[in-house]
Amino acid sequence: MSALDDAAIHRLYSENCGWLKHWLRMRLGNAADAADLAQDTFLRVMTARSQLPIREPRSYLSAIARSLLIDKVRRRAIEQAYLQALALRPEPVEVSPEIRLSIIEMLVAIDSLLDELGARTRDIFLAVQLEGLTYAAAAERFEVSVTTVKNHLVRAMTRCLLLVEA
Repeated sequence: MSALDDAAIHRLYSENCGWLKHWLRMRLGNAADAADLAQDTFLRVMTARSQLPIREPRSYLSAIARSLLIDKVRRRAIEQAYLQALALRPEPVEVSPEIRLSIIEMLVAIDSLLDELGARTRDIFLAVQLEGLTYAAAAERFEVSVTTVKNHLVRAMTRCLLLVEA
């Protein structure tokens, strides 16, 4: 396939949209969600800056769709966990739809950030921030030096600051 000009995108869409919807429907069991994800996939293709030709269109589209599907499943799991946490509170909490969306988007961003940190950095960061471990206690638990704990925390906090600035 040639570089992604308007004609190439149109051809990619017309030749593969039906196949992609079917591929997604088999994985989702829902035609409406499959159609939405197929459209999101083509939107991602259209907004990509790559001008390289696509040699294997179905492989390319399925890779994008798979990534979007994983994002959708992760987002749904985060939203469910948030709603369960609200339900467990002793007093009812009323949150506007706008605030709820904002909270869920931030939770998704935090989840993504934690996932990008790497296992050791993430574990040390969570142990210090959520469990309240001292640097020395974290160093002992993870069998590293206090300096290593500090380095992991600097890496994690830098990523957090970049997220806040974005």
